[in-house]
Amino acid sequence: MTKYDVIWIGTGQATGTVIPRLSAAGKRVALIEGGKVGGSCVNTGCTPTKTLVASARAAHMARRGPEFGVEIPEFSINFETVMTRMNAMRDNTGMEQWLRTMDNVDFYAEYAHFVSEHEVQVGGEVISGDTIVIHTGTRPLELPIAGIEDVEWLDNARLLDLSEIPDHLVIVGGSYIGLEFGQIFRRFGSRVTVLEGADQLMPREDPDIAESAKQLLVDEGIDVRTGALVQSVAQPEAGRIEVAFDGPNGLETVEGSHLLLAVGRVPNSDRLALEAAGVKSDRRGYVTVDDALRTNVEHIYAVGDVNGRGAFTHTSVNDGETFWDSYTGEGDRSLDGRIPIHAMFIDPPLGRIGMTEREARESGRNVAMATRPMAAISRAKEKDEIAGMIKILVDVDTEEFLGVSILGVGGDEIINVFAPFMYARQSHRTFRKAVFTHPTVGELLPWILDDLQPL
Repeated sequence: MTKYDVIWIGTGQATGTVIPRLSAAGKRVALIEGGKVGGSCVNTGCTPTKTLVASARAAHMARRGPEFGVEIPEFSINFETVMTRMNAMRDNTGMEQWLRTMDNVDFYAEYAHFVSEHEVQVGGEVISGDTIVIHTGTRPLELPIAGIEDVEWLDNARLLDLSEIPDHLVIVGGSYIGLEFGQIFRRFGSRVTVLEGADQLMPREDPDIAESAKQLLVDEGIDVRTGALVQSVAQPEAGRIEVAFDGPNGLETVEGSHLLLAVGRVPNSDRLALEAAGVKSDRRGYVTVDDALRTNVEHIYAVGDVNGRGAFTHTSVNDGETFWDSYTGEGDRSLDGRIPIHAMFIDPPLGRIGMTEREARESGRNVAMATRPMAAISRAKEKDEIAGMIKILVDVDTEEFLGVSILGVGGDEIINVFAPFMYARQSHRTFRKAVFTHPTVGELLPWILDDLQPL
């Protein structure tokens, strides 16, 4: 039996953070990947979808050209070129070759499962490790909708293999994946209908943020239905899919050419035989970890989406750094100190860090809030990108930022300005003294603080 210092199962985005360090430290590593190297981000998530967002924005701006005095009599979408560009961006052969040839690393192109708390079967071989790291990520959730087994439905991965633009894309799910794809394909020329079961889009965001996002999507011609609970689907013939849903007006049916299910994800823990190692998971299958990413079995860790403690590439990368600190004892990163931050890449995008207004109200703190519509910010008006708003929440007693939401032009980038302040627990009064460049959206951030009012 081959013995390793570390067995690393899965090659999501924490892999590139940790494996080179293990290699350089002379640790013998078994790196196991039964699917595509790089995980969902590179293959079916961030990289390909944001490439499509860029192409869709180019189409959107071409369509808006006359508003800026740029006459574009006609243009068309070359979908083959769009997809070729996307596939070139997600070509991950370089990363795979890098990992396969790294010193002290044995690469296993197989799926793995536990045999015991120190042993893993990979292919036809059993190997052992002093430390084992689970990094197997998540996959799309399949809804148990009546008739779904008879319908050619899409998830976020299969949608990226389309060879033609859908005539009418019906999307079940009105959050990150659903809204990004909905806007992308609307800008490519598809009719788009979004069905969200909750009473608002983006259920994790504040109602005013969600309503602002809904309005910008509706203004682009997307048919948005909230409170829409899908009951059944049917495909009477190729290219025709019927979706029945119970909504505010009773039972309704929408008919489209393509159906995308974007209703969440489930962890890839079910094939690992966790019980053979005594590793615990929650009722949804997410591997239970402490703030150092250890499972209940001390030498087994779980990093990335599979632990349910973050659902983003940046949290996966940070998990890698947190694992390294715990494994080596050289640092003090902990999930307990991590401030949630994310972006939704509709256009204009949403960036958020820390608490929502709803969470702040429920926290019991003494909270003050300031808001500013993008329509009141000169730089946004100059660019004619006035959709959205900015919301800032602070703790009146400690003067620390509690949360910021920026829905609007540059929101995905600007939100990062607040992260160092929040980690350093600096006063918002210090932030107010900062000088930002003009003319920008960001320059208004200190001034917005002048409008703070108690919740």
